[in-house]
Amino acid sequence: MAMKIRLARGGSKKRPFYSIVAADSRMPRDGRFLEKLGTYNPLLPKDSEHRVKMDLERVQAWLDHGAQPTDRVRRMLEAAGALEKTKRDNPNKGTPGKKAQERAEARAAKAAEAADAES
Repeated sequence: MAMKIRLARGGSKKRPFYSIVAADSRMPRDGRFLEKLGTYNPLLPKDSEHRVKMDLERVQAWLDHGAQPTDRVRRMLEAAGALEKTKRDNPNKGTPGKKAQERAEARAAKAAEAADAES
C-alpha cells in the first residue's frame, strides 16, 4: 500500500483549513485516511505558531514506515526540522517567454545599429 502524508481540505468556501493526514495514495483528497497528524491554517500570519501544528513523533513514525510526504507537507516538515532541506531548482521557470526574447533581440539589434551609426 502506497502511503502519503498529505493535506485534506476542510473549512467552508473561501475559508480553507487543512488537516495533515496519513492516507493511502489511492484514496480521494478529502476521503478516508488512517491517522490525523496535525493541522494547517493558511489564513493565519506566517509567523504564527498556530499556523502549522504537527505531531512530529507520529510523522516520523510514518516516514519510517515508508510514507512519502507531498511537496507542500515536505516544506512544512523541513521548516519544522523533521526533514533536511532539499535543493529545488527549476531553470526553465526564470527564462523569459518567446515574445520577451524577441523584444530583447530587437532591442539589442537596434542598439547595435545605433552604435554602428555613431562610428
